[in-house]
Amino acid sequence: MRATGVDAITIEALSKQYPSRGGAVTALDRISFQVTEGEFVAVVGPSGCGKSTLLKILAGLLPTSSGEARLRGTPIAGPRRDIGVVFQSPVLFPWRSVLDNVLLPVDVQRLGRDRYEKVAMDLLTLVGLNGFEHRYPWELSGGMQQRVAITRALVHDPAMLLMDEPFGALDAMTREHMNLELQRIWLEKKKTILFITHSIPEAVFLGDRVLVMTPRPGRILEDVFVDLPRPRSLEVMNTPEFGRYAREIRGHFSVQGGLDG
Repeated sequence: MRATGVDAITIEALSKQYPSRGGAVTALDRISFQVTEGEFVAVVGPSGCGKSTLLKILAGLLPTSSGEARLRGTPIAGPRRDIGVVFQSPVLFPWRSVLDNVLLPVDVQRLGRDRYEKVAMDLLTLVGLNGFEHRYPWELSGGMQQRVAITRALVHDPAMLLMDEPFGALDAMTREHMNLELQRIWLEKKKTILFITHSIPEAVFLGDRVLVMTPRPGRILEDVFVDLPRPRSLEVMNTPEFGRYAREIRGHFSVQGGLDG
């Protein structure tokens, strides 16, 4: 694990209820955990367990019902400039070039293009898109579009990167390649990442830790520390150690199902 020991994310007794005709529905029930600076934490759980709700709360897009979420000691009470978010769909503007899509947070936050164009170009080179800066989203493959989305989330140097099943819509081979790419980017940029996925192998491959969530109402069932050396190649998935972690996590869902891998 590369974490420094300083908490980047702190979740304390966090609960979230949604109103409904039959009474409040609890999506998250008193969950608590910490993520240290520079750590890569994956979150797995069955559909409807509150994973995306958790991410939206951390992104400042939803309020908590009770409890607290803090980033570097400051309560998350709304959208923040120091958080980057990558969703399953790249959500690129078709009328903006790759470079203009990457610079969108810079334009919105009025940070000044003169300073950030070089940052954007360096990031595009990092993700293997040098030479594509003047192309448009419709000219790119799904994997390339998602690389643009990751670059856009990093361009303003956020303290934390939130990723909500960012590779879920990709084919298996592209997904594996993007796992390798994301690991390489993370090792280079040293960002704190919270990564939501339905795939147990993906969670084990990418994570320093894997948080296992229960069916709704979502609680933290187990916090699995993944002690596999970095950088990880795809061949690590064939090792007994990798299989042991995957079986441990899969065992929690052998009855309910609902997870890939």
